[in-house]
Amino acid sequence: MTDRPLPEGSVRPASAAGESAGGEPAGGGPAGGAPAGGATADRATVDCATADAWAALGGPPDLLERVSFHGPQDVLPSGLPVRRLARATVAACSLAAAELAALRGGGPVPAVRVDEGAVATAFVSERHLTVDGRSPVNFAPHSGFWRTADGWVRTHANYPHHRARLLAALDLAADAGPEQLAEMLRTLPAEQVQERAYAAGALAVAVAPVSTAMHPLVEKWEVDVVGGEAEGAAAAGARPLGAAPVDRPAAGVRVLDLTRVIAGPVATRTLALLGADVLRIDSPRLPEAEDAHADTGFGKRSTRLDLAEPAERAVFEELLATADVVVSGYRPGALDAHGLAPDALFARRPDLVVAQICAWGWRGPWAGRRGFDSLVQAGVGIAGHEAGPDGRPGVLPAQALDHGTGYLIAAAVLRALTDQRTRRPGGRHLRFALAGTASWLLHGIEPEKPAQASPEPHAAEAHAAEAYDPSRWLVETDSAYGRLRHALPPIGYEGAPTDWSRPPGRWGTDAPVWL
Repeated sequence: MTDRPLPEGSVRPASAAGESAGGEPAGGGPAGGAPAGGATADRATVDCATADAWAALGGPPDLLERVSFHGPQDVLPSGLPVRRLARATVAACSLAAAELAALRGGGPVPAVRVDEGAVATAFVSERHLTVDGRSPVNFAPHSGFWRTADGWVRTHANYPHHRARLLAALDLAADAGPEQLAEMLRTLPAEQVQERAYAAGALAVAVAPVSTAMHPLVEKWEVDVVGGEAEGAAAAGARPLGAAPVDRPAAGVRVLDLTRVIAGPVATRTLALLGADVLRIDSPRLPEAEDAHADTGFGKRSTRLDLAEPAERAVFEELLATADVVVSGYRPGALDAHGLAPDALFARRPDLVVAQICAWGWRGPWAGRRGFDSLVQAGVGIAGHEAGPDGRPGVLPAQALDHGTGYLIAAAVLRALTDQRTRRPGGRHLRFALAGTASWLLHGIEPEKPAQASPEPHAAEAHAAEAYDPSRWLVETDSAYGRLRHALPPIGYEGAPTDWSRPPGRWGTDAPVWL
């Protein structure tokens, strides 16, 4: 397989609004910011963060004039431009869905109108979820910030096996509680804790100052296959999709979902919203938090296959044979032994769209490390940037790296499906990293400006009328888990779906077949 890079602008953390796709090389100056606040009527001026994301995805720049925003602006407050990141990623995804809808429906690209209240609610969907009135616990007692001998460390121990490894790495008893963990961590340097945890397969990251390292927001390649069983295939043409209704532009698209936790599942949950047949596949050897699946399993089906077992591997290969998209959320190299490295996938299926997500980026000494949104926030300096007056590290108002990356992945898949059918056939290889989204947040989006008095006489009244109330974007649905209160999807374009076609089923209980 040979990966042919697309224009260099597609792999920058962001490209300044108005630049061509071949703009400055990575590491250039920060992108321009969106216009300052104002009244809450539709804001149709081209938003610079949205333009950056759309350029990174390779989208036609003329479509940006179809994007507008409305709704409350007092959302996702932070010392960093989280609101701008959130609305830009959802706008880019909405525009990609509208573009595909136009292709499959034969009409013009629908206008995109993004409600910032819906975006803010969806970006904390896991916090709004209730199951029969019960609110899930999002972080376990052994997860969080802890003082060390020389600073702070952030741990992630939500899964039982991660908690067990963390305690073992620190020579603590398997039943040690948070108090014993805190006592031990106060005696050790933060980086020593980090490296001991890494060596044991546990998760702990020293809280660091703001990183100057720049990771790309999106990496994407067109794929040519040389050699292997796919050589000689007829132009690796994408499977015909035919017409589709405007609210289901991804209808008929088959997506193998090999993702866990938040970023990848948000991407595939969004593709399912737009009509794709999404089948999540997990190993029966890896546990999953049922509450997490109740949040991100909308619209999808879920099954379990052990790829080390020949019979179950054969079932997987049958699914792969007619899939259109594979989305993988495992760390680099983790699935290679199962024949699921991109090269191996494209050798078998040269027309696939393969999207990958990792935590720390695809190059460098940390590329193969495990990670979650909260750990990346600590490691790249976001936690230190958001620290309180007492010096305790802070967090973003949402797991914005996860959610933002999820919408970017979905947008890139939708754009790839369009691109395969309008420009050049063949496979598409897409890569994302939470660290790339963090770089964009830290260095690529202009910070919010302080609110200024508006010259419009009724602006204050309009803003007050649009005060953020998340209940407007929460609904209740019956499911296999019980009665769910959940956030509505934030995708917004003319004719867009307003909710998923099905609630989440029980994790891992569906048949491994396409619909």
